[in-house]
Amino acid sequence: MLPALAFYGFVVVIPTAQSLSYSMYRWDGVGVPTWVGVQNYVAFATDPVVIQAFQHTLVMVAFFALVPIALGLVSAALLSRARVRGSGFFRSVIFLPQVLTTVVIAVIWRQLFSFDGVVNRALDVVGLGHLAQPWLGSFTFALPVLGLAGTWTTMGLCMLLFLSGVGNIPTELYDAARVDGAGVVREFFAVTLPGLVPQISVALTLTLIAAIRVFDIVWLTTRGGPGTASITPAVLLYTQAFTAQDIGSAAAIGVTLAVFSLAVAIVIARVTDRATS
Repeated sequence: MLPALAFYGFVVVIPTAQSLSYSMYRWDGVGVPTWVGVQNYVAFATDPVVIQAFQHTLVMVAFFALVPIALGLVSAALLSRARVRGSGFFRSVIFLPQVLTTVVIAVIWRQLFSFDGVVNRALDVVGLGHLAQPWLGSFTFALPVLGLAGTWTTMGLCMLLFLSGVGNIPTELYDAARVDGAGVVREFFAVTLPGLVPQISVALTLTLIAAIRVFDIVWLTTRGGPGTASITPAVLLYTQAFTAQDIGSAAAIGVTLAVFSLAVAIVIARVTDRATS
């Protein structure tokens, strides 16, 4: 066990302590660091760009976590009630984005939502060509479009988690609910949903953390633009560290994201324990 603890300390504990230390300095990564205490945290907490980036995280939470979990629950409920011909194929298609690299997803999304892409062509076909626009270059739609990429990516994972959970729910519970006259909706809320609490907990943890730390899909498509319309904390961290060369501010953002992620995991774990106890 000691080698495992030593490896964990080298990979996780030491870098975390270094990040916390860097966040207390003003440093460009080359010169002599200057101690500033918590000023980096105070500065970015009052910076409108940072505030905007964290507000965008709330939008990403909706697209990366809430919508995929809702769609995954509906899909699992429908696929578990009856044998659907070709259901294995549909599951594979829905899960496919999970095995694609982010670079591939970014290329697909840029092709779909470019000015001469599939989305604008489809709008033109149905007589809505006046709505066509460069979606990823729009101040209004760039962030929601990137959020849709998150929904497409995480929905398959949620669906498979819930399908595996439904398979572990005793069939006697469904039989008893039907004997009591429960319909489809009541059966879902009385039997399926309570039985999926552990799977929902896992899905929430994974998708919320993915929403908090989303970087690659944003950087590969819009780089936080146009302007700061789609900037996220992780993108801001990267630009602060490697463009502005402000290692202290970047470390402060990283520490804040780590604390948020840990808090999310702890809250979900405690709520799940109470729900299952």
